[in-house]
Amino acid sequence: MSGSLLKSSGVVAAMTLLSRVLGFVRDVMLATAFGAGASMDAFLIALKIPNFGRRMFAEGAFSQAFVPVFAQTQATGTHEDARDLLAVVMGTLGGILAVITLIGCLAAPLLMYVFAPGFGSDVQKQALATDLLRWTFPYLMFISLTAMASGVLNSYGRFAVPAFTPVILNVCLIAAAFVDAGSVYWLAYAVFLAGILQFAFQLPSLARLRLLPWPRWGWGQPQVRNIVGLMIPVLIGSSVAQISLLLDSALASFLGDGAVSWLYYADRLMEFPLGIFSIAIGTVILPTLAVQHARQSGAAFSQTLDWALRMILLIGVPAALGLVLFAGPLVATLFGYGAFTSDDVQMTMFALWSYGAGFIGFSLVKVLVPGFYARQEMRVPMRFAVISLCCGMAMSLTVFTLAQVFDWRAGHAGLAAATSTSAWVNAGLLLHRLRRDRVYQPGQGWGAFSLRLLAANVVMAGLLLWLGGGVDAWLLLGMGARAVKVAWIVAAAVVAYFGCLFVLGLRPRHLRRAGGAA
Repeated sequence: MSGSLLKSSGVVAAMTLLSRVLGFVRDVMLATAFGAGASMDAFLIALKIPNFGRRMFAEGAFSQAFVPVFAQTQATGTHEDARDLLAVVMGTLGGILAVITLIGCLAAPLLMYVFAPGFGSDVQKQALATDLLRWTFPYLMFISLTAMASGVLNSYGRFAVPAFTPVILNVCLIAAAFVDAGSVYWLAYAVFLAGILQFAFQLPSLARLRLLPWPRWGWGQPQVRNIVGLMIPVLIGSSVAQISLLLDSALASFLGDGAVSWLYYADRLMEFPLGIFSIAIGTVILPTLAVQHARQSGAAFSQTLDWALRMILLIGVPAALGLVLFAGPLVATLFGYGAFTSDDVQMTMFALWSYGAGFIGFSLVKVLVPGFYARQEMRVPMRFAVISLCCGMAMSLTVFTLAQVFDWRAGHAGLAAATSTSAWVNAGLLLHRLRRDRVYQPGQGWGAFSLRLLAANVVMAGLLLWLGGGVDAWLLLGMGARAVKVAWIVAAAVVAYFGCLFVLGLRPRHLRRAGGAA
């Protein structure tokens, strides 16, 4: 089973890598053209609001509630049962989302006041952000339908098309920057178009599975009610990190021009390995865990979680070290051009340090939460999410207050640290509960596995510190020289890390079996 999971995770990771690389091309173009000024802050908030809804509702609550119910129907019922469920879910979800989209567009000024209250002191900035939001908000409706289609395809083991779909958004934004690099309105138009194209891209794959029924309203259907009931706690439980990030943006809007953008660019760097590895693994194991639970296979369920945790640590720990120890060179190489000044590089680096410190916490949440949702246990992770969110909010407000009192220019980095802290709290609570309820029991070989990871990461960290150097030296280099230097240092770190693991006895077969000795 774990060999299949590794292969599926590799497919998702490869497609996600393509999307993330294009995402960096997009962000480099945006940073060069718009820097970290007022117009870019306005667009990023207008994009963040529907993205918040996407991660909280589409990829969060809806996917986590829909996939277990659909997988159970698929495993225990007929193909027609699965087709009927999809028809009523598609019709009901589409109708509700259409109403939400209309309300969101009409209430754009109110939403902007809630999510970026600091913009109120700049009438032009607030008006621009409101106009942009009316174009970007419909993205929520289309991407939610896309998430539904992706959940169906993932349940049938079709991971490539859903994983490739985000590429479309990056292509549209890159094209918009080419059309008119001086106007952020074209970026908003591109977001709107990308939502339509992403949903349309899924439809042929559904048709090949004979899962493209005519949508119909089905609010009274028991399975729809079950999905809605499961969604309510997940709306909170699966999206605590997004709520924390939005709180950071809201508070950062009071910290002057640039703070919102610095957090955005740092978050984008952190999301790169998170999306490629952590989210990929979480996406792959959810349908598998749901089927194992439906078949009452507790041992296999625990082994799947065990495999996922090992993979997260194997990739996540060196990724976190890289984000922290190599933050300056990464930011300088990717964004430090044109309108993105050396000060912007420095401020973004501070934020990346804070996000990098929480990377493992974010990653663990991605693979631990499916251990609850696959069993349709939604309230426990919701409670833990609220606790961790409150901890993060308290820290954010404290940091924000101190930044205002003492005029700290790096106050945004403290906000990022608060978000990282909430992720660690959430991950710790989730793991403790799974262990306490004996849903997850660690497999053999964790001691040897941990020692190998420790030694390999020490070697890699030493290499990065030796080769990295200060950010000022990087800013003196041209774009090509920076790219070449980053590439060979990262390659050297990867070779050193996996080479050390190989010397210490870790072999590919250890990654293909869950619960086996490592």
